[in-house]
Amino acid sequence: MYIVAGLGNPGGKYEHTRHNCGFEVIDILAERYRIEVSDRKFKALCGNGLIEGQKVLLMKPQTFMNLSGEAVQQAVTFYKADPASQLIVLYDDISLQPGTIRIREKGSAGGHNGIKNIIQMLGDDHFLRIKIGTGGKPEGWDLADYVLGRFPSSVQVTMTEAFERASRAAAALMTEPAEKVMSTYNRKVSI
Repeated sequence: MYIVAGLGNPGGKYEHTRHNCGFEVIDILAERYRIEVSDRKFKALCGNGLIEGQKVLLMKPQTFMNLSGEAVQQAVTFYKADPASQLIVLYDDISLQPGTIRIREKGSAGGHNGIKNIIQMLGDDHFLRIKIGTGGKPEGWDLADYVLGRFPSSVQVTMTEAFERASRAAAALMTEPAEKVMSTYNRKVSI
């Protein structure tokens, strides 16, 4: 059983914001593999199904970003999942240029409060993650305002393509070695 958690904030006012990149990818996976993500459990919207022949739980934590670990930890505990091999977390990263994705098997939170909370709740930083670049905040901007803002039209196509690539990378992580998936998807994007 794979647990694929896309991070974001619940509610219409946060839809399509930079911080909701994880939710965007979960929506693509749900549509492609016909998994309805509407069950309310583990403090998340969840859906069970199959991706590339593998049992999967897609989840969109409803705890707000800073408490994402509460939802993820509940699902990991319930399914007795090994985070290092069965958990995939999708989230935004301001340190990457818009549209770039980076896959990692472990590491620090890098200042991302959702990841910080997951590491804290799991007691471990060994879990697969797919970071989706949103670009850094412009000088003088408040970080919260930036990550809770929407993408400008100039990068809409780039971000749509990034969400699609991240969804394919998540599916590939279920059937291929992480190193191979990283070599395929960890590339810079030119915009």
